Amino acid sequence: MAKTSAVEKNKRRRKTVAAHAEKRAALKATIMNQALPIEERFKASVKLASLPRDGSKTRIRNRCEVTGRPRAFYRKLGMSRIALRELGNSGKVPGIVKSSW
Repeated sequence: MAKTSAVEKNKRRRKTVAAHAEKRAALKATIMNQALPIEERFKASVKLASLPRDGSKTRIRNRCEVTGRPRAFYRKLGMSRIALRELGNSGKVPGIVKSSW
């Protein structure tokens, strides 16, 4: 199991990203618009920099829903390889069968 504080911090980041997503997208569109004057684009970049860092989507870490493990994460299933194997061996994940040859 991962530290509870790390899991909670990641949840808090997800909420912050959701709260600031529209504002960040609008500011980024303004910054990338070449038709606007440079002063307006610069003001938009300053506003973007003043927003919280945790509002950026790249700050989110994919973590296993079962254990909170940050590595070996399968996006399709939302869990780590270790949790997948344990649940698969116990028959709780449909379609997963232990292979033997």
